[in-house]
Amino acid sequence: MISIKKYAAIDIGSNAMRLLITNIVEQKDKETQFNKSALIRVPIRLGQDAFTVGEISDENIDRMIDAMKAFKLLMKVYKVEKYKACATSAMREAYNGKEVANTIREECDIDIDIIDGKIEATIIASSDLHDFLKTDQTYLYVDVGGGSTEFSLFTDGKMIASKSFKIGTVRMLNNMVSDIVWEEIEKWIKCNTEEYENVILIGSGGNINKLFKLSGKLQDKPLSYLYLNSQYQYLNSLTYEQRIAELALNTDRADVIIPATRIYLNAMKWSGARQLFVPKIGLADGIVKAMYQGSL
Repeated sequence: MISIKKYAAIDIGSNAMRLLITNIVEQKDKETQFNKSALIRVPIRLGQDAFTVGEISDENIDRMIDAMKAFKLLMKVYKVEKYKACATSAMREAYNGKEVANTIREECDIDIDIIDGKIEATIIASSDLHDFLKTDQTYLYVDVGGGSTEFSLFTDGKMIASKSFKIGTVRMLNNMVSDIVWEEIEKWIKCNTEEYENVILIGSGGNINKLFKLSGKLQDKPLSYLYLNSQYQYLNSLTYEQRIAELALNTDRADVIIPATRIYLNAMKWSGARQLFVPKIGLADGIVKAMYQGSL
């Protein structure tokens, strides 16, 4: 006899909004399964507003309301019984972020939690990441977003250090990341990984997932530093239009994929990692798991 619950997570990021609908399958004496039923991504680049002018524009507020109404209807059609909506750095930094959240509550009947970087990293860590970790190895988990990047160090299967930095693909596109931020990240990574040998990188985010898909590798195989670096050089050699036409990248992916790759490359260089694994996990997955576990 099995029991199936339907949960949903809404991830309001700096580059896009996502709705993840998950079937949670419970069986007596068996491990609970979390099966993705649907994933809808809407490319509303809130970070372009928040990081350049400090507020979410009226146009994007209207687009958010339309997207949220659509998400609400989809959750009704899928018979979702429980959901959570979380917003990250763009809504966090926009001075009208709370006002926008209130508007969406009134217009769409959806409550939005605007979470900080530390909570974001904790939620992601509660996803299937722990199923991936081996207790005899050390991992640096890197989740690159549009406005922030979360770094978490795991050893013996436990998180021992975590920090969020204001560096992300949309910020980098707008030349809003100073050398000082890069230096702080380098210092943090080297300080926290220096006592460990053979650190392995785990990458999360839409850009690294796309790079992994382009590699054609099987899901359990890693990307190498050399491969990632060669892809970085290749992407830089193409124009924005060529990345869309020749690599079939979405219009809102073709520009951010280059700065994202740079972040992963530097994380590998500073940690000494030579392998990068890309399990299919992210904030939305973590939200579903956290809701199920009662921690969110």
